Amino acid sequence: MLGIILWLFIAYIVGSIPFGLIIARATCGIDPRTGGSGNVGATNVARLCGTRWGIATLLCDLLKGTLPVWIGMAVSDSPLFLSCVALAALGGHVYSMFLDFKGGKAVATTIGIFIPLAFNSILLAAIACALVIWRSGYVSLGSLTLVTVMPLLLFLGGGWSYIPLSLVVMALVYWTHRENIGRLARGEEKAWQKKKHEEQA
Repeated sequence: MLGIILWLFIAYIVGSIPFGLIIARATCGIDPRTGGSGNVGATNVARLCGTRWGIATLLCDLLKGTLPVWIGMAVSDSPLFLSCVALAALGGHVYSMFLDFKGGKAVATTIGIFIPLAFNSILLAAIACALVIWRSGYVSLGSLTLVTVMPLLLFLGGGWSYIPLSLVVMALVYWTHRENIGRLARGEEKAWQKKKHEEQA
């Protein structure tokens, strides 16, 4: 029991590491919380520091979810335990102990936690996310699509043990995107760079 509690705490600490802040400060000398959307996630880092650094942030935030769950599988194969590890990592990302318990919006880390748990389902969800972003130009809309289709994909793919996790994650991501949802409803959401460039051409 002590080992399980310890691993949950480690997962939270790993999830708390603010890679977006670290990368933005190291590459362009800025704090992403003071520019763009004010978020430390990959999208804002890409806007402020360039696409390659946004991708680097995306990969690091993804690994924050993958590694704790993957290593946690050596501790226990219980879906309940692994779901708790996944939520601990996500909780660290959204409520980082290094950022006064504030953080990112949990999309990349969501992909990360499901890679070892339900790879085929999260791959299809990520493809749906990418297609929505490509067609609409809105990263937030793609992110919401990802977490919305994930429970259905788990149901269809037989990953029933992780449907409760996916529903909690969906609620969390909708919560972290509540301001984006409001802007989408008002037609005020910022489009991704590619979309804006196409409109200007």
